[in-house]
Amino acid sequence: MTTTRRLGSDGTTLEVSAPGLGCMGLSQSFGPPPERGEAIAFLREAVAAGVTFFDTAEVYGPFDNEELVGEAALEPVRDEVVIATKFGFAYDEGGRQTGISSRPDDIRRAVEGSLRRLRTDVIDLLYQHRVDPDVPIEEVAGAVRDLIAAGKVKHFGLSEAGPTTIRRAHAVQPVTALQSEYSLFWREPEESVLPTLAELGIGFVPFSPLGRGMLAGDVTRESTFGEGDIRATLPRFTADALDANLELVDRVRAVAERRDATVGQVALAWLMAQQQWIVPIPGTRRMSRLRENLGAAELALGPDDLAELTAASDAVTVVGDRYPAAMQAMIDRS
Repeated sequence: MTTTRRLGSDGTTLEVSAPGLGCMGLSQSFGPPPERGEAIAFLREAVAAGVTFFDTAEVYGPFDNEELVGEAALEPVRDEVVIATKFGFAYDEGGRQTGISSRPDDIRRAVEGSLRRLRTDVIDLLYQHRVDPDVPIEEVAGAVRDLIAAGKVKHFGLSEAGPTTIRRAHAVQPVTALQSEYSLFWREPEESVLPTLAELGIGFVPFSPLGRGMLAGDVTRESTFGEGDIRATLPRFTADALDANLELVDRVRAVAERRDATVGQVALAWLMAQQQWIVPIPGTRRMSRLRENLGAAELALGPDDLAELTAASDAVTVVGDRYPAAMQAMIDRS
């Protein structure tokens, strides 16, 4: 039986499978994507396995990922699943992403396109993908509030937003969930974001909860990343950084072996033990890995396990930024 959790406070709660499924990798970022038929079959198997929370975005592809998710998994079982998608980027006439834009007109355009591609009449959870410094967050929240009133969106979310931005948005339209990176490798949200979410009753949806695969246990010090794999461009995955960063994986593996679990399961179980309103969305293309990830919800780590993992994370200095400089600049820390 799949474990479920609730995102958001009373009046805005959203029940989802924990963990959910990040769908981006079915279209981009981790080498050549699978054939369309293979991806469709995988997503339908994910539904059968109990996944009810699917995360996609307009920019993934761009556009292809929403089409894939809509066709593959969701239209036949629409009432049984939760669809999360995102707006917030601008595109040229050829459909290439050119920058950030959260102008209200662009939000409405994005939602109409997402509804069409997802083959649905309502989006369960709509995130602003990146904070737009040129558009007041109150205008963004107001535009989403209007879409909720129109019945096109159910819940409002933010991605990579800082505490002040979260508060300002929440004052206009209650925020159900914040999405950002969080894992044993990256614990910055603990400083000010998680306390803000706890105070306001907002759920947290960590992406890259397995450190873009490093905490899945398959990456080694000899690993290389080919064309189309974003990790070839990420500072954490250079040869020198890998050598240092895999020390944390080795420490997590020690707990995993003791608990007869995988490294990935232990990393996800640690994350979900931090708060009941945390729902990670690890991405994968393989059913074996998906079942492994779902099994993390059944792994009850004891206080000593959790303390050991936290201490290991504290002890290892992670080498390399999350993103290249241009992508780092899109993160809101206000």
